[in-house]
Amino acid sequence: QVHLVETGGGLVQPGGSLRLSCAASGRLFDIYKMGWYRQVPGKERELVATINMSDSPTYGDSVVGRFTISRDSAKSMVFLQMNSLKTEDTATYYCYVISYGPKEYWGQGTQVTVFS
Repeated sequence: QVHLVETGGGLVQPGGSLRLSCAASGRLFDIYKMGWYRQVPGKERELVATINMSDSPTYGDSVVGRFTISRDSAKSMVFLQMNSLKTEDTATYYCYVISYGPKEYWGQGTQVTVFS
């Protein structure tokens, strides 16, 4: 079992920045990918970014060039630096981990609201 806790959501104006953090605990040794998804009520959950254990990132088309994913393997944490935020980035952001099996784990979500 893997437990995920996200922090760093909040309110920001368009063009602003936020940094999300996710701390993982529990069964960590067989994790091979970590990342972030987001969801708006009434819509499907959308890929934001993932990063594998070789630190190779993947980004959703809507965030390329604006968001950066990184991780701290020693602390079992994954981060999402969000720059040039737009109103359409408003969503609940979920930390995501997949381990061999495969097994998926999700955090409780953190709200990001971009308002003008």
